[in-house]
Amino acid sequence: MKYRRWYDLRVYSQKFANDMFLILPFPPSFFKELSSFVARTNTCGELRSSHLGQEVTLCGWIQFRRQNIFLVLRDFHGLVQVVIPQDESAASVKKILCEAPMESVVQVSGTVISRPPGQENPKMPTGEIEIKVKTAKLLNSCKKLPFEIKDFMKKTEALRLQYRYLDLRSVQMQYNLRLRSQMVMKMREYLCNLHGFVDVETPTLFKRTPGGAKEFVIPSREPGKFYSLPQSPQQFKQLLMVGGLDRYFQVARCYRDEGSRPDRQPEFTQIDIEMSFVDQTGIQSLIEGLLQYSWPSDKDPVVVPFPSMPFAEALASYGTDKPDTRFGMKIVDISDMFRNTEVGFLQDALSKPQGTVKAICIHKGAKYLKRKDIESIRKFAADHFNEEVLPIFLKTNENWNSPVAKFIMEEQGLGLVRLLETQEEDVVLLTAGEHKRACSLMGKLRLECADLLEARGVVLRDPALFSFLWVVDFPLFLPKEENPQELESAHHPFTAPHPSDIHLLYTEPLKVRSQHYDLVLNGNEIGGGSIRIHNSELQHYVLATVLKEDVKLLSHLLQALDYGAPPHGGIALGLDRLMCLVTGAPSIRDVIAFPKSFRGHDLMSNAPDSIPPEELKPYHIQVSWPTDAETEKSSSNHPCHSES
Repeated sequence: MKYRRWYDLRVYSQKFANDMFLILPFPPSFFKELSSFVARTNTCGELRSSHLGQEVTLCGWIQFRRQNIFLVLRDFHGLVQVVIPQDESAASVKKILCEAPMESVVQVSGTVISRPPGQENPKMPTGEIEIKVKTAKLLNSCKKLPFEIKDFMKKTEALRLQYRYLDLRSVQMQYNLRLRSQMVMKMREYLCNLHGFVDVETPTLFKRTPGGAKEFVIPSREPGKFYSLPQSPQQFKQLLMVGGLDRYFQVARCYRDEGSRPDRQPEFTQIDIEMSFVDQTGIQSLIEGLLQYSWPSDKDPVVVPFPSMPFAEALASYGTDKPDTRFGMKIVDISDMFRNTEVGFLQDALSKPQGTVKAICIHKGAKYLKRKDIESIRKFAADHFNEEVLPIFLKTNENWNSPVAKFIMEEQGLGLVRLLETQEEDVVLLTAGEHKRACSLMGKLRLECADLLEARGVVLRDPALFSFLWVVDFPLFLPKEENPQELESAHHPFTAPHPSDIHLLYTEPLKVRSQHYDLVLNGNEIGGGSIRIHNSELQHYVLATVLKEDVKLLSHLLQALDYGAPPHGGIALGLDRLMCLVTGAPSIRDVIAFPKSFRGHDLMSNAPDSIPPEELKPYHIQVSWPTDAETEKSSSNHPCHSES
């Protein structure tokens, strides 16, 4: 019966069985609980040689069938091989199991037996046994599928989202969602059982909040009055502290109407936390312990405490407030080397306020980067930052006939080598401009160069490494992009100023640091929080005088702060982003059961959908249809028109 061996050695079946077994690392005694209350005695993935001779009933999907002699049955826990009876007395059983289409749902009962000698599969958890079927029942037949339920079969994301209920059967989606569930359960355990947090549900229908992202608006039956879906439970969790709850936690649904943004969702999930009588160090220690406790057992353990870095250092060394610290290639300020340079664009930059010269060193760049790569980098800098980027090769004969690069090597070559610790095959990228702008540009080029090098086989960012980092000491306010004379909150308007900088709030608000902290993992922000303003007067001053917001919208919060509000602070972890990084998924849509598409659409149900005019009447609103020109303009604002 050599055909059995043919299927057993299929990579897919082994990968499925092994991955699914990792999802549920339960002790043998727990397997009984997995079949409580239902029409099976066991799961497909739990049976072993210790079950030999037992009569079992299994339910699952037909994964594969070979020559009408055996099939492979799949459920959420794994795979098991089922022997189809061939004798005449079992003709009805054979008919059911041989005629049912792939992915049909069946129930089989039979005996656990050993596989024939030499045909065991040690790489498959159930590889020592098979089921000798006695009875079978077709629970539901399956029509022709739009795609095969196999991870190695390529499917467009649009098709996967359209038939999400089928995509959820895949190994990877099962693993992602079950791991997410396990981590959330461990977080609840850590917060509520070990540290006395109270799980509180906060309202979804709320009112407009000043500042921050755009909110979804919900009509009410009162003319001209609307609810808003909350961006986060920010105000409610602060009010819970005023109410004396002391420690609050929630797996919170949040909503932001941000339009079409890559890898963002209009509705997302946060692990939302708030505490009374706490400082920044206390919040950070709590989160480090939370992640350490809930971290998956199949990953390297989380090492605490996490390192911390001021915002100014993150910007200067990495060009971003969420640095990926798994690799070097740091930005270096080389302004002092060029104070007396004769190179025009460097002279021009250094003569202006905040003017600097920045550089990064690409190790072995001359070996791995092609001329078209360098040209693409320079074009990106010109198109997006209106800045010049100069590539400098340590071997002057490789500077592609660039007289400026050759001149710099002749003038400052030894200084560059010493400051950047360069080697012969390295390439230096150099730019000049205002400090923040030059750093931002070099930060993007740093990541772009890492992508290029890794595409050529250089390993820079170990996918198995999880590099956590706290970024602290953010500015409290930033100039508005559309009107630099006005200010906006760098985090949100409830963030407390740094105690050492409160006096600057009334004279030089742009110099005030905040008690805001972000948690970064592998170059992605996975959490952000702050110590809050708990003084009503100070909160009123920030809202009305500094930010020029309408304080009437927050009168309830200001009033609450007047009634003995304790010092408090908190944080929110982005659960979707965290799970995306933990599982190695290419998109946050791969760790959400029913996500929206790139443009915020549900391709399965075709939401959002139109509503008949008569159903809009109770809400006293009507649709104002855009003109063709307005529709065309709106479509052109989307960076991508496809639903994926």
